[in-house]
Amino acid sequence: MVKSETSSDADRPWQSYHTAYTNAKAGMDGVDKEKVQRIVYEMSKGSKYFENEERKEAFIKQKIENMRARCAKLTATDISHYQSVAEKRILELEAGRNLSRIWIHVDMDAFYAAVETLSNPLLKGKPMAVGSASMISTANYEARKYGVRAAMPGFIGRKLCPELIFVPPDFKKYTYYSDLTRKVFQRYDPNFMAASLDEAYLDVTEVCTEKGVTGEEIAKEIRDGVYEETGLTCSAGVAPNRMLAKICSDINKPNGQFILPNNRMAVVTFISSLPIRKIGGIGKVTERILRDALGINTCEEMLLKGSYIFALFSHSSADFFLSVGLGLGGTERPEVRLRKSISNERTFSATGDEALLYRKLEEIAEMLSSDMQKEGLCGRTLTLKLKTAAFEIRTRAVTLQKSICTSEDILRHASKLLKAELPVSLRLIGLRLSHLNEDRDGVPLDPTQKTLTNFIVSGDASRKDLSGDHRSFISEISDEYLMNDEKYGFSIGIQEVHHCNDRNPLDYNHSSELVDTDCTVSENAGQMEKFHQNEDRKGDKTSQSLRADCALPLQVEGNNLGRVNDKSNNREGEAVSSSNHSELFLWVDNYKCPICGIEIPPDFVDERREHSDFHLAEKLQKEESGSNLRTLPSQRIAHKDHNASQSKRKRHKSSPKEGSQIPIDHFFVKSNQNF
Repeated sequence: MVKSETSSDADRPWQSYHTAYTNAKAGMDGVDKEKVQRIVYEMSKGSKYFENEERKEAFIKQKIENMRARCAKLTATDISHYQSVAEKRILELEAGRNLSRIWIHVDMDAFYAAVETLSNPLLKGKPMAVGSASMISTANYEARKYGVRAAMPGFIGRKLCPELIFVPPDFKKYTYYSDLTRKVFQRYDPNFMAASLDEAYLDVTEVCTEKGVTGEEIAKEIRDGVYEETGLTCSAGVAPNRMLAKICSDINKPNGQFILPNNRMAVVTFISSLPIRKIGGIGKVTERILRDALGINTCEEMLLKGSYIFALFSHSSADFFLSVGLGLGGTERPEVRLRKSISNERTFSATGDEALLYRKLEEIAEMLSSDMQKEGLCGRTLTLKLKTAAFEIRTRAVTLQKSICTSEDILRHASKLLKAELPVSLRLIGLRLSHLNEDRDGVPLDPTQKTLTNFIVSGDASRKDLSGDHRSFISEISDEYLMNDEKYGFSIGIQEVHHCNDRNPLDYNHSSELVDTDCTVSENAGQMEKFHQNEDRKGDKTSQSLRADCALPLQVEGNNLGRVNDKSNNREGEAVSSSNHSELFLWVDNYKCPICGIEIPPDFVDERREHSDFHLAEKLQKEESGSNLRTLPSQRIAHKDHNASQSKRKRHKSSPKEGSQIPIDHFFVKSNQNF
């Protein structure tokens, strides 16, 4: 029997080939799934996408094997302990069940395709897809009968359905009709939650109470209102919470609705036999893991195997799985959160043409700028997302001192990030701005508001005008801080640099000395590289002076120093994070991240590098936001003897009568003019 199954798998390799677009959507119930899988397999085999899918498949299989091994190691005592934990948690979750709300999920039927058919009635009744030979955004129900669906490459869709008609997308048109549907939603819930252009969640509890009607009647009114307003059909689901309402809206598509009563027994009966893939948040990977590692296929089985879920998954994941098994979902309206980022990305045919890539980048920069200005926001961290022809995902980021929002500024910095990656063949480019300002009305920040840097720079400038005694006094203060660097726990940006003939201790390649001055010191694991370059230069009364805020960009990885970039001529304080560095940490068991626990096999070199980059960028952002005072500029006015600078000096407190005491106002002369 086993040999027969093995032989069958070898003869039909497509049966084990699962992709996002081999899963059925609404309107695909009668499709020959094996035929679709076979064609998808044959059309994909040998492509970069196929190779990427094989790598991901190998990773999933390894993860499943690891989970099976962990299950096998569980003793009876362990299982009993986790079972008691699961039972206790189930009781706690059940106690919080809320059946008092009425939620409706409204989902437009094949929205993009329906809008195009409304604009061009000649398309009615014909298999049609919005998109191109590269990618399909939406397919109408006639095309879905052949297995064509969204997220499928168009050339595969054409193979499944030779009569398939492609229509290019028109997002302005889709946005217009989406706004019309939202006007209808606002009549029933002014605070409805828009999940996308074509779907929304409405809490109609108050409306039902005021009108004395049921959720079923309100759902019918909404669907009729949408059709009258737009000429488009939609489907609806009515349930006690948002998770169930979304599931219900998919049951009677297209142009239908399904009502789940606000009754515990009805909810439990409905959810118990439901396949886990029907749940929002459970995709093909999670489905495979639950099915192949734990034998979980339905929502009810999540409760029956709660002990293994708590033994193998995190507390938050276990809570989610148990909540699904109980049919629990969100009932209260989520708190409004400030937007943290805005992004735009576009997919296109893979190309290595640099001129074309820069044009694509310019288009995306303009779209992002338009969105930023509509929201009245500016961002300080710009992230470039790239997907190569081999489906490798890369992200590169730069953090600026000043927020930006114009297309020119976005393109200027994004071009630098892209240039560093060329030559490369890409199929996707995306841009994201984060670290947004909180002024949503677009009102510029107070121009008189000064930063700490303004005060320090102004103080440095004011010192130049002080008398000789005061100048000497400040010089001694500067020396005191320079000599006691470890005592004060921070490094000083020296305006004066003394060059020496010795090899730079940070230069592992014995390269030339670093003389550029506009850069940033990065520190790792709380360790800061301190250095002083001193040389007594005979015949020179003064040393060569360079600009303030001088530092060296260091990337410390483990016990090794990273690259030293001596070409950072950047007055905006840019700090670019790149993932072309060795890993920051040792992987547990050679496959598990020691920080977040994610498992990535050793063969996934690019994925592991990208993952370590993520933690590096996260760490640098935290340091930047919380440690802006670690580098303070100072100025050495007089050249001091090298040996004398190594010892501490004791200074007697000056008497006010001697006229050498300096008012603090002298340090903030320019800044005070703004107040």
